[in-house]
Amino acid sequence: MYKVIRQEGFTRLWRGTNASLTLAIPTVGIYMPCYDIFRNSMEEFTTQNAPSLTPYVPLVAGSLARSLACISCYPVELAKTRMQAFRVAQSDKAPGVWKTLLGVIKPAKGTSILQSLHRYRFWWTGLGAQLSRDVPYSAICWSTLEPIRKRILGLVDDEASAATILVANFSAGFVAGILASAATCPLDVAKTRRQIEKDPQRALKMTTRTTLLEIWRDGGLRGLFTGVGPRVGRAGPSVGIVVSFYEVVKYALRDTHPNSA
Repeated sequence: MYKVIRQEGFTRLWRGTNASLTLAIPTVGIYMPCYDIFRNSMEEFTTQNAPSLTPYVPLVAGSLARSLACISCYPVELAKTRMQAFRVAQSDKAPGVWKTLLGVIKPAKGTSILQSLHRYRFWWTGLGAQLSRDVPYSAICWSTLEPIRKRILGLVDDEASAATILVANFSAGFVAGILASAATCPLDVAKTRRQIEKDPQRALKMTTRTTLLEIWRDGGLRGLFTGVGPRVGRAGPSVGIVVSFYEVVKYALRDTHPNSA
């Protein structure tokens, strides 16, 4: 943080915030409702046909919902990572989301329309790394969150209030976010390396496996867990806030419109 402030200015600590907000709204809007839909459908099916598989429903539902949200919103995720990763002089204006995405494809002069359209695939550079991180992250997160949430809510039986739901979901989300983010940190490092690669052709050839091996060769175990502190420090509160407020809104809507629940 001190290095960023000294070289680029204090306000650059918030570089990429507009991309984060642009990304958060559609991502959560797809992720959380789809998780509920998948989980409810799967739980109903497994309860009737394969009860032994019911405990694994959060793992599968979370993975599917996260994959759908990730694929849909990935270009903005790519822009956010690049906006945060590349240094900008204090006197220069940091590029926005759209300008950053245009910088990724860099259409060359004299290229045909077909060639220009073909370059848009660069907006999904590193998608495989993103999925390889987000799918296990969601699997670990929801597999941890659901039992903790149910245990806390079970202590109050049917007397759950908005405050109880907020505390239960925030606590469960906080713990789940920390565990999931720590476990998947190497995959996050690989994802970031692929997203900030400036050579488009090399970026398309990179795979998660080769990137992880490259990181291991250069920095060992320490290299694989680069940035684990900030990642864990962000993920715990982030998951807790998103899940708790989402569940409180659901509770409020059910309370306001009980017949539609």
